[in-house]
Amino acid sequence: MFGGIDEVDWAALEHAYGPAGDVPELLRGLASTDPAVREAALDGMYATVHHQGEVFDSTLACIPFLLELAGDPAVQDRGGVIELLTSIGGIDLDGDDVLDLVEGEEFESAANYAMAASAVTAGADVFLAQVGAEDRGVRLAVPLALATLHSEPALVLALLRERLKVEQDPEVRLACVEAGGRIALRHDGLNPEVVEWLTGLTRVAHDADPSAYDPDAYAAAPSYEHQPEPYERGTYANGTRDAGGAREKAGAREPGSARGYDPGLRLSAIAQLARCAPHRLPDDVVPGVTGLLRELRGGSPEAPIPQQHAPAPSAATLLGQNGQGGQGGQLGPLRGRQEATTTERAAPWTGALLRTLHSGLGDRVDDRVALLADQLCSPDQGQRIDAVRMSSGLLRTCRGEYGELVALLGEQLPEDRGGPRLADAAIAVLGELFALAEPATDALAEYVAANPDRWVQEWVGGPLMLGGAVTALARTGDARAVPVLTRMLELPEAPQDLGYVLDHLGEAAAPLAPVLRERLGAVALDDRLYDLAGPLLYGLTALRAAEAMPEVLRVLRGVPEYRREWVVDLVLRALTAFGPAAGEAVPDLRRLLRPARPQRGDAWSCALPEAAGALSPAFQAKAAAALWAVEGSDSADVVLPVLLGALTAADTGGRRSAATALGTMGPAAAVAEPALTELLAAVDPWTRVDAAVALWRVTGHPRRAWPVLRAAWHTLPFTRVPTAERLAAGGGITAVMAVEGAEALLRSELAGVRRHNAIDGGYGSHDIVRDEKLLALCRRALIRERHSL
Repeated sequence: MFGGIDEVDWAALEHAYGPAGDVPELLRGLASTDPAVREAALDGMYATVHHQGEVFDSTLACIPFLLELAGDPAVQDRGGVIELLTSIGGIDLDGDDVLDLVEGEEFESAANYAMAASAVTAGADVFLAQVGAEDRGVRLAVPLALATLHSEPALVLALLRERLKVEQDPEVRLACVEAGGRIALRHDGLNPEVVEWLTGLTRVAHDADPSAYDPDAYAAAPSYEHQPEPYERGTYANGTRDAGGAREKAGAREPGSARGYDPGLRLSAIAQLARCAPHRLPDDVVPGVTGLLRELRGGSPEAPIPQQHAPAPSAATLLGQNGQGGQGGQLGPLRGRQEATTTERAAPWTGALLRTLHSGLGDRVDDRVALLADQLCSPDQGQRIDAVRMSSGLLRTCRGEYGELVALLGEQLPEDRGGPRLADAAIAVLGELFALAEPATDALAEYVAANPDRWVQEWVGGPLMLGGAVTALARTGDARAVPVLTRMLELPEAPQDLGYVLDHLGEAAAPLAPVLRERLGAVALDDRLYDLAGPLLYGLTALRAAEAMPEVLRVLRGVPEYRREWVVDLVLRALTAFGPAAGEAVPDLRRLLRPARPQRGDAWSCALPEAAGALSPAFQAKAAAALWAVEGSDSADVVLPVLLGALTAADTGGRRSAATALGTMGPAAAVAEPALTELLAAVDPWTRVDAAVALWRVTGHPRRAWPVLRAAWHTLPFTRVPTAERLAAGGGITAVMAVEGAEALLRSELAGVRRHNAIDGGYGSHDIVRDEKLLALCRRALIRERHSL
């Protein structure tokens, strides 16, 4: 073993941390008889030659030795080596011409991936003999390796189907089915065969003795017209090799004819069917799956299942005799039938299968809600945690009626339901729902009352923050959060995010204003001013508590050098929110914007840069906007020159802030029309949108602005909220709808299932509330349009 390993100039090769001179030791460690050494070596391989999925020149040099290890029965824990090879060689490049489209380091990286895939595929025959290996770990890893790497997928599919008939290990059987799904996704020509095979597996029925195991039960698959007759080992008529035995011509069994039964296998087949042919999933898939889940956790498949969102199954269904369940009731009765809680997971692999199924169900929101409702009532705590996280994925990506699902999430909070892990997972989801979490407010309030030790949380090296349940409760607008927040203001340091939640509480948070004001007045005007005053200023801004002007001006006039603009920015936000009630601040704002050198002895002026020109354009624009909000038209002689200057600055942030401020001025900013019109052609798309919205507000008509906003609506979905705000404001909307098709745009948005800001692989904590805001604006705009006719 390892012949020629010392002939490789490893020091001349590289991995994630530099020269690869340590790689031979790692490779030899994979063959060690010491389990600890093998584990450390495998970890080392992932950390160096395959760091974060990268393929280096040293990775390519390792492939022959890894293939040698994978094929040697004397090597223990070969399953890990096979999984490593699958990861190294299984990267799909986007087409044969990808190398022609990249340059430099990107070309080298893409070339390494291509060479790795070619090298591992060339040696993939080593996996064929491992399908029936004694080592369970090998049998678990080989199916996916073959499906991903082998150049003859028809041979692999036949081999997997044969193995399924004799394999005794439940998880290995699932691996065979998953590998079949991978083949269907990678090879379109085999997709129909795989789909029919999976369909047959979903139809395998059960008898009175589900413990009996009959491998022949898994041979059931529908016959199809041109299936080849079995050959001896050699070739099929289509030129592909046989799997080393007969390829049986299997006919579909009638329901009830199979002697064996494995709900896990059927669930796996349904999940893979959802991956490669979601259109083949039947209407009754949810009742079937919930029945299978109950059997897996030891219950009766005939137990009631949620029928609110799933249609009743037809007489003949894809799922056969099992899984049709009773007719059941609404989700409410289901919640009342709480099953005994257990911390043990009867089938931990069901989480991955259900995630695959949810992915296949896609936009079938009602089906997914019904399935999640059943998962959330499982006696298995692990399955409920999985369900909470899957609920998060659905809520973030799709719109729907979620009241019952949210109430079930609230039911995961009590201590006797599953403990801190489950509660924390549910709270994290509820905290992103804002007003949509209203059905869970009682549960959140009870949790907050019962867990005062979790009202705040503090990360190492980070600021004090509100506890998740307190945040979630406040974001719903529930007044029961106010006494808790009042207690938080008694702490030596207020939670950093306290001010952010007050905006959602409305008038209910008014009693907090005196406390915030008192705390702000006591904050020392030193280098910690931003950290200590920030939450208080945010809160007073949210409450529009103009009675706090003395305390706010104290901060403005005494701001230290450290983080000065940050603090002043918060003050400007507060003054803008206070509006004309902040008239006392006019001299300070004018002084902030004046271009002249400050006078000797003027402490406040001396604390600022010498002239407004020394401030960033964005800061100048915000200060001008605050002065306009407070003083109105009397400040036009000061505000307009500052904003027009910022509008033509090179700084993108300054241009955007200036455009937004000019928009708030309306017709009073008519002098800015030419400059705003010019910005409609800006390179930055957000600048174009801000300029278009401002131009619409300044001119009072959408003629020049609307084409820009309509184009951005399609190409940059995150711009839809400000555009919808302008449409909902009612300015010229009738003309826009009649001529430019805005009505169709709004109705199309309301009819969409996916959230406008849903992105595969990423999300923001405010995505859901922003999308709900967009929907509310669209409805409001349409109502205003009808009223204007």
